[in-house]
Amino acid sequence: MASPGALEPAAGSVPGTKVELTVSCRNLLDMDTFSKSDPVVVLFVQGSGSSEWKEFGRTEVIDNTLNPDFVRKFVLDYYFEEKQNLRFDVYNVDSKSCSILKQDFLGQAFVALGEVIGSQRGRLERALTGVPGKRCGTILLLAEELSNCRDIVTMQLCANKLDKKDFFGKSDPFLVFYRSNEDGTFTICHKTEVVKNTLNPVWQPFTIPVRALCNGDYDRTVKIDVYDWDRDGSHDFIGEFATSYRELSRAQSQFTVYEVGWGSQAEGPGTFHTRANPALRPQVLNPRKKCKKKKYVNSGTVTLLSFSVESEFTFVDYIRGGTQLNFTVAIDFTASNGMPSQPTSLHYASPYQLSAYALALKAVGEVIQDYDSDKLFPAYGFGAKLPPDGKISHQFPLNNNVDNPSCAGIEGVLESYLQSLRTVQLYGPTNFAPVINQVAGVAAQVTDGSQYHVLLIITDGVISDMLQTKEAIVTASALPMSIIIVGVGPAEFEAMEELDGDEVRVSSRGRYAERDIVQFVPFRDYVDDSGNQVLSMARLAKDVLAEIPEQLLSYMKTRDIKPRRADPQ
Repeated sequence: MASPGALEPAAGSVPGTKVELTVSCRNLLDMDTFSKSDPVVVLFVQGSGSSEWKEFGRTEVIDNTLNPDFVRKFVLDYYFEEKQNLRFDVYNVDSKSCSILKQDFLGQAFVALGEVIGSQRGRLERALTGVPGKRCGTILLLAEELSNCRDIVTMQLCANKLDKKDFFGKSDPFLVFYRSNEDGTFTICHKTEVVKNTLNPVWQPFTIPVRALCNGDYDRTVKIDVYDWDRDGSHDFIGEFATSYRELSRAQSQFTVYEVGWGSQAEGPGTFHTRANPALRPQVLNPRKKCKKKKYVNSGTVTLLSFSVESEFTFVDYIRGGTQLNFTVAIDFTASNGMPSQPTSLHYASPYQLSAYALALKAVGEVIQDYDSDKLFPAYGFGAKLPPDGKISHQFPLNNNVDNPSCAGIEGVLESYLQSLRTVQLYGPTNFAPVINQVAGVAAQVTDGSQYHVLLIITDGVISDMLQTKEAIVTASALPMSIIIVGVGPAEFEAMEELDGDEVRVSSRGRYAERDIVQFVPFRDYVDDSGNQVLSMARLAKDVLAEIPEQLLSYMKTRDIKPRRADPQ
């Protein structure tokens, strides 16, 4: 019998995507008298929320060229939710000293990793600067996601004549999948649902990444345990069998039947027995059963009914295929924020410090803008009285241009926001539905996967139109869009947690949201105690943007949209 905790997978963090950067330079400065320069590129990175540059690595030195194509790559962990600043310094190696400062400086370039990935075909060319009065040439960067086993398997199994474990009824069977590790141990990777009161269960089809099942090693042992579910968690062990991804894949052309027996449970970890016949793969028989019944054959059989494989696409695949992220901002102009001219106001910006609204806007916007080719962002306000007649609006353009509410870059949004603070009257109530419906209307115009919309709502208060907002979110969940809500100020924001939908999917009038598209965070949770605004912004951006890639993928998957192939050169 397995211990109660043995069936629960351990929680773990999801690592960032591995991205490989290839570096080339063109038309570098020629610093050598009798030959051309001998260039090397040094990559520096900034830590999250830090202004300090740290050396990450160097290319090889290529002798005598002004147009080097470096072989040595830089491999970085890529996180969509962080702005990952990179600095490339180019030097001419003219001495045997290991100190890069003793070499001739040829120029440098600053770039965000997201800019490279967001560029067409993942290629970016940037001018080198830093040598006064000189044209330093250019640096060319190519970002490529490292190839991994990214296939996803869908399979379905059933069982026949499993051992009866319950006194007053039949068994309640379920399966637990483990992949083997190099040290002989096993790691849980999947658990099926429980099928109640049957010795002949048919489990629902399920999907699992190949890397989770076998880490890309097709011959690695996959152990499958069969249990009888018990309410108290002390599930009864029925038996087990062993297979591999390669064996499982044969079910694409034929049924595969496995005998269920007592393997590692009886003889210790890693002990498995198979017959030569690939259609029938038994385990060591249950010794207790064998003693009681001379005709005992096994503890039942498990049949693999179907097995199919398809490629798993990543966020990077869609971005490189041309999917554009369109960023829209909506800012709360209700009176509960306080008079903008007063230091107690959440909109108050001192000469030395941005307001909470401006900080949130910059934190999220500066990451998003790397994935938007035109850098034009529609920006709205809500909850204010507008001049000249004092009409209340819940969706007014910050730039005062109804026909074209887009602002040029995040700085343009900030400028329009500050201008609106000087011209409108803060009022109320706090209504989200109009601006959500506005962005949803735009998102509904292009649903082929080439456009994905992200709406950032920054607010201080309790929502006034909850029913209408829920309805808007349910409708928007079927469209290519996500919603980020940042709460500023001391309010409790219980209603926002309800909209987030992590625990319970948002519903309206009996309809449930197709996807979880809302992410809410209170800004106060990210304010650095030391007053470091850079660190506060980095922390905020990391958390509020972390769900965007998965939300984009969920939309593409539900619509069966494949990434477009990058245009050839």
